[in-house]
This record gives sequence, C-alpha cells and structure tokens, in this order.
Amino acid sequence: MKNVIIIPTYNEIRNIRKILPLIFELLPSIHVLVVDDNSPDGTGEAVVELKATYPNLTLVSRTKKDGLGRAYINAFGEVLRSSDVRSVIMMDADFSFQLRYLPEMIKKSENYSVIIGSRYIQGSRIIGWSLWRKVLSSFGNFYCSVILYMPIHDYTCGFNVISVEMLRKLDFSNMDVSGYAFILELKYLLYKAGATFFEVPITFVDRTEGKSKISWHIIGEGVLAPWKMIMRK
Repeated sequence: MKNVIIIPTYNEIRNIRKILPLIFELLPSIHVLVVDDNSPDGTGEAVVELKATYPNLTLVSRTKKDGLGRAYINAFGEVLRSSDVRSVIMMDADFSFQLRYLPEMIKKSENYSVIIGSRYIQGSRIIGWSLWRKVLSSFGNFYCSVILYMPIHDYTCGFNVISVEMLRKLDFSNMDVSGYAFILELKYLLYKAGATFFEVPITFVDRTEGKSKISWHIIGEGVLAPWKMIMRK
C-alpha cells in the first residue's frame, strides 16, 4: 500500500522545483500528486519536466483557479480511484511545513486516522509571521474550538496525513467552502465520521518564496464556516 502526498499549487514554480527533489530524496518510495490551477508562471510545465526524473510524480492540471478546497477534492477523487493507497498527505509547496516531520507523521498514521502537524501544542513553534497573522491564526483556532469542540488543537493547519479508508466515508459533494475553511470542514467531517486524531508538534516557518494566498474573502469564509457546519443536517 502506498502513501500519496498531495500538493495544490498556483504560481509556485520556484518552490515546486526545489521541494519535489527534496521529498523524493527523503522518501524515495513516496508518491506525489501535484494539483495545479493553470498557473501562469509555468508551475505545471515544471512538474512535467520533473516527471522524467521521478516516476512516482503525477500532475493534475485544472483549467482555472477556484479555491484550495476544490483543488483538494479533485485530487482526492484521483486518489480514491486507486485501491492500493493507504493514506494521503496534505501539504503546501512553500516550505512552511518542514519535510523532516513526514516520516514521523506517516509512521504515526499506522495507529490513527488523522495525523495533524500542529502549531498549537507543546513543543511547536511559529517563525516569521507578523503579529497580526499570529493573532488571526490563534484567535481563529480558539473560535473554531469553541463552536466545534473537536479533540484537537490546530483546526486550520493544512499539514495532515489522512487515512484513505476514512476519506471514502465522506460525501465531498456537500462541501461548499473553497478556501482554507475547507481544511477546517474536512477535519470536522472526519471527526463526525469517527476518525481518531493525533497531533505532532511542528515548527511552522512562513514562506520565503511566492505570495501568501490569504485574503479577506478567505478570512470571512472561515468566520462563517463553523456555524454552517453545525447547522447542516
């Protein structure tokens, strides 16, 4: 059974050229699925070039940029067509999530449905964020915990290892969030489906290449998302 790393991209050509060789150096047998939203900077073309060197690399090219959530749902659909995948790993291309945690998280996933690379448990750190970003993120997690009350500390971090068996239990057609609120809703649906969670403390480092995808639309969506989740039948 194989593990598949899913990396959604939009204008990440410099990061993707750096991170993919490092992933395969660390985990030679891993499979990587890059989901590119028609990046004008040539990210998709760079992945195609790297496929010649790394046979376990796959590219899904989407026609437009319409949100992180839809990119992941597209990728999950591709992965779930295969019967030999044990888990998927969600991560970004921007090096915010350090690769050194991957072996531990994959190992832990043998005993838990969802492994979260957590920024908000003992032993974790955040490096490079401005004060307002730290406040926004910490308040957002507190806000979600009060409303959803799940047995986790980091509701919004996108560094996760998830059992494919659990993913098969979810109905993605009912998910209506497109930004980072997708990660929150995904964890909530997994929790409601009976998933077990374990959090690994990580050092989160703000990106040094490319631009952050955070926006006021994404923030607003995140504010409303928890209420929509608990009100939905």
